[in-house]
Amino acid sequence: MKNKILYIILCFISYTNCQSQSSSLNWEEITSSFIEDYESLDLRYFRIDYVDNLNLIRSRDSILTQEQIFTKWADKLKTIDVKQLNKSNQLDFELMNYEIQMHQLRISLEKEWLTIKPDTIPTTGTSDLPFGKKWYRYLLKKWVDASVSPEQMFEFGKQEIARVENSIKALQSKTGLDSLAFQKHINNPDFFYQTHDEVQAAYEEMRDIVAKNLSQNFPFLELVPQVNIQENTRPVIVPTPAFYRSSEGTFFYNRFDKPYNRRQIGWIYIHEAAPGHHYQIAIAKGLALSEIQQMFRYSGYREGWAAYVEEIGYNIGAYRDIYDELGKWEWDIIRSVRVVLDVGLNYYGWTDEEALLYWQEHISGQDDIALREINRMTKWPAQVITYKFGADTILKWRKHMEEKSNFNLKKFHRSLLEHGDVPFSILEQFVFDKK
Repeated sequence: MKNKILYIILCFISYTNCQSQSSSLNWEEITSSFIEDYESLDLRYFRIDYVDNLNLIRSRDSILTQEQIFTKWADKLKTIDVKQLNKSNQLDFELMNYEIQMHQLRISLEKEWLTIKPDTIPTTGTSDLPFGKKWYRYLLKKWVDASVSPEQMFEFGKQEIARVENSIKALQSKTGLDSLAFQKHINNPDFFYQTHDEVQAAYEEMRDIVAKNLSQNFPFLELVPQVNIQENTRPVIVPTPAFYRSSEGTFFYNRFDKPYNRRQIGWIYIHEAAPGHHYQIAIAKGLALSEIQQMFRYSGYREGWAAYVEEIGYNIGAYRDIYDELGKWEWDIIRSVRVVLDVGLNYYGWTDEEALLYWQEHISGQDDIALREINRMTKWPAQVITYKFGADTILKWRKHMEEKSNFNLKKFHRSLLEHGDVPFSILEQFVFDKK
């Protein structure tokens, strides 16, 4: 009797192992077939300028072919029992499903676009496009996350403006100065560098300081080479304080030919370099990711991560006093106002003048930046929202996790980074182990 029971157990174990191997093999075949079909479509790379994307819309026959393939794969994925897949394959499944849904939304818009395509595409923002609200909803999902809506982001932006304004007031209160005296104080020449050499040296010093403080709270440092730092001398489409170019392993800062605010050094460095873009992208390149996980890149995740690390500048030595922290809030109020303006301009049809007035309600003396940013938002709808949404999402997750007695910041960061670039609505399932 005992031998019979042992035989049954062994048979069951053998059957289970075979089933697991078969499932793994089938999944490899499925993903290989998906990649083959996806690549056969030769889809154009998504551009940051909405006009470029509209100009790249193909013929109706091409769009219908895309529709057939993505419909086939949407139906195919419905037949798969996700619970039978391992964690990595589950992530593949979620990414495939996410991409299919986003392409199906795009295809439905492109089919409609071809029926009423204007002779000239308006370049003044999506609010001036035929069925512009639908386009903006799509672009918002494409840039930020499939879970968001314009109405939600509009209210979120207003909430963030209030949060940042309160944070700035709290720092002012610590100085003991009233509002006018505080503004005069922080515009003192001592807060500004005058030469390239001074700015370059300050960033290189910040690189050394931060490097000494990362290991306690940030994983995967062995995958991250030292970042290069240079002043940008090349023309750019839209001027920004700084940007990172992964192909060169370099972050570039812009001086705009005027005195350089010392308060920018800390937050810009950690956003663009480590533990921001340079760090996160280097890790993603060094991880053992599947082919599916390497196929797609999500700017919402990348910008959200880089904006999140600005919130913990004290932990890594980037903020040495309240003025370094103030520099982060001074740019964060711009980011927060931009959320409202982006939705206002591209969804609610605000004019540039209305956008400027709203800006001036919350930010004074920086109308030149306002005009630059308004131009950016009308060219690149929804892109500016990625920073705020991503940082807010991670901060909320962290707050939730901190309520647990065994919270470990380094492990939390690992859970955010170990999957590469992932939309936040998918990443949440893995951070909280809902799979």
